[in-house]
Amino acid sequence: MRHRVATKKLGRTASHRRAMRRNMASSIIEHERVTTTTVKAKAIRPFVEKLVTLAKVDSVHNRRHAFALLRSKEAVLKLFETLGPRFNERPGGYTRILKLSKPRLGDGGERSLIEFVERTVEVDETPAEDAPTEAAAAE
Repeated sequence: MRHRVATKKLGRTASHRRAMRRNMASSIIEHERVTTTTVKAKAIRPFVEKLVTLAKVDSVHNRRHAFALLRSKEAVLKLFETLGPRFNERPGGYTRILKLSKPRLGDGGERSLIEFVERTVEVDETPAEDAPTEAAAAE
């Protein structure tokens, strides 16, 4: 019986689960969108949301606590400088899980996107060669 057992084991040892959670959380914070299996996305979601809640209040204690959980200076820096202020007014629900239609190659696992609700979209700033320039459009 699985009464009062909170975590999914994901077929891994405890140390492997901890390392995977740290790596996936760092990747989500760094890239703001990650493709993974649905079970892993559901397992990592509460961890990431608690980190964003922690990042709302920028203090030395919270930064050290986040670093102890993530072990990545770059992820902690982005968490506190970008994501914490972005979600400051939002009471919760910082991530969403979108299920993808195509299964994973190899074992047919169900794939999902886990991403932040409000995320920055990177736009390519180089103009396309075929697009008319402003001077050509004015003529």
